Amino acid sequence: MTDATPEQPFPMRLQKFLARAGVASRRGSEDLMTAGRVSVNGRVVTELGSKVDPKVDIVCVDGREVHLEDDSVYLMLHKPKGYLTTMDDPQGRPCVAQLVPRDRYPGLYPVGRLDKDTTGLLLFTTDGDMGQHLLHPKHHVDKTYQAHVDGVPSVEEIQALRDGIMLDDGLTAPARVRVVAERPDGTSDIELVIHEGRKRQVKRMCSAVHHPVLDLHRSSFGPLVLEDVEEGAWRLLRDDEVASLRKTAGL
Repeated sequence: MTDATPEQPFPMRLQKFLARAGVASRRGSEDLMTAGRVSVNGRVVTELGSKVDPKVDIVCVDGREVHLEDDSVYLMLHKPKGYLTTMDDPQGRPCVAQLVPRDRYPGLYPVGRLDKDTTGLLLFTTDGDMGQHLLHPKHHVDKTYQAHVDGVPSVEEIQALRDGIMLDDGLTAPARVRVVAERPDGTSDIELVIHEGRKRQVKRMCSAVHHPVLDLHRSSFGPLVLEDVEEGAWRLLRDDEVASLRKTAGL
């Protein structure tokens, strides 16, 4: 499930192209255009509705040619608590769109979702094919969660989580589950690796064995591991990470 539909990259409005190329924000790019500083194929363009095809047109700012670094963008966000996984909220509540560079990368959208009170790795891309493939059930993309739960699950309860739990929407697929630590206050930390994407799945699984989740964090998504990103911050994926992601998606 995704919360937005990626925009087709070509053709695109000139100000979006400039933003994607990292020249300025979309608003800043519009200012450059109206100031007569942007040309397309040698002609100054000031009309904000103008469109370009980056594969064909030559775009310059102050006489210097501008290129898109890549047709698609991939980044990971370290999502904090309190943010909805959506690119727009009619009620004005905090959403992840406020934490990523959507002006620089028009069409950026989250692949899947995390609950409002869940933290961790959230993948964003402008690559619609990649997003759809990663979310398709046939690819079995592993997602690793660290859950702080009430109580300490028994050996039998851990095995039940591994084998599959009957929820109101059916039996869950087998999962990899282990107890990481037992805390002095009687709670514990467990790690779950699942490949399904049902709504609130980890929380419902843990509640089914009478160990409700107190805090939930996603530490990995497919081959991606959340590292070098502070909470609330984002970073572009490295080339090797994008290659691994494409392999996981079957592309």
